[in-house]
Amino acid sequence: MQVIVAPDSFKGSISAVGAVKAMERGIKKVYPEARVVTVPIADGGEGTVEALIMATKGQYFHETVVGPLGDTVSAVWGLLGDGKTAIIEMAAASGLTLVPKGKLNPAITTTYGTGQLIKAALDQGIQRLIIGIGGSATNDGGMGMLQALGIRFLDETGQDLPAGGLALAGLTRIDLTAADKRLSKVEIIVACDVDNPLCGPQGASFVYGPQKGADQALVVRLDQALAHFANIAYQVTGKDAAAIPGAGAAGGLGAAFLWFTKATLQPGIKVVLDAVGFDELVVESDLIITGEGCTDAQTANGKAPVGVAKYAKKYQKPVICISGGWQDGAETLNLQGIDALFSTVPRPMKLEECMADSARFIEFCTQQVCQVLKIGSKIDY
Repeated sequence: MQVIVAPDSFKGSISAVGAVKAMERGIKKVYPEARVVTVPIADGGEGTVEALIMATKGQYFHETVVGPLGDTVSAVWGLLGDGKTAIIEMAAASGLTLVPKGKLNPAITTTYGTGQLIKAALDQGIQRLIIGIGGSATNDGGMGMLQALGIRFLDETGQDLPAGGLALAGLTRIDLTAADKRLSKVEIIVACDVDNPLCGPQGASFVYGPQKGADQALVVRLDQALAHFANIAYQVTGKDAAAIPGAGAAGGLGAAFLWFTKATLQPGIKVVLDAVGFDELVVESDLIITGEGCTDAQTANGKAPVGVAKYAKKYQKPVICISGGWQDGAETLNLQGIDALFSTVPRPMKLEECMADSARFIEFCTQQVCQVLKIGSKIDY
């Protein structure tokens, strides 16, 4: 018997890598001879690099880059096992978690460090770049990233704009003369799981600006600055990207990739599953076990377990989802390719207690799921 274990991280308690190890231990206690294929997954946000490096036996690279507030931070990116594909999480260099709550300010935060990570990957001679753009602290339309890659953003006096989304209001000209030519020679896939346009009520500033520290007045100014940027970018590139779904992801980073590279925006879970060759693994397997921290109706909207189920159901493979807990709407997932749902919580307890012992609970739950499957195989219907 071959079993794929392909969970997302259980946010705040255990990584996807930790979860697959716990699930594997549970399976082996019931089916010691089973072949367990461990595929930790992510949807393009936190944990994507770790998941893909483990799944493809790749390697990590550590860089010192400019953080969202202009200070230096240590960031990690990965090279997949094929030796040709780089994987970057923009949040590693420009993420919300890198900014203390009292200093959140999308008017000044920058994506410059993300550009530095891309440059480091290009220096390794990569042919393909996958970049997850969830969890940003920025609203600069990707200006900082592009500056790190040689593109200049100039004001009316010919001076380079300072960092931050609000500075875009003073943009007069974009100079592509020194742009890194390698950008046009590599395939770029952007893992993006939101469909917001760049501007307007559903755009980057209005929807995500408040969680990055913007009050209502600043939200309006940031939106106007991005709209101004969009007009000039269209004049320079001839691409009308601002209204494309996903352009507003990561404070407009999605739009930057669409304007100034040949990137495609794809659902994060699809990017990850394609990168690990999930189709091929499913064909040879008898059972798929997935999971996440909390399963509810939102899981159906492109989250990892349903993404896994969609691949599995192409080959009519059974899928079990093991989660930290489930809430109203989880039952709809039985119509989305997930055959059964299980919770790891063994008894009434505080959330902190559950999260602190998540590996043991995941292992035990997986073991019991396998015990049920073993019983079922002996019943004569």
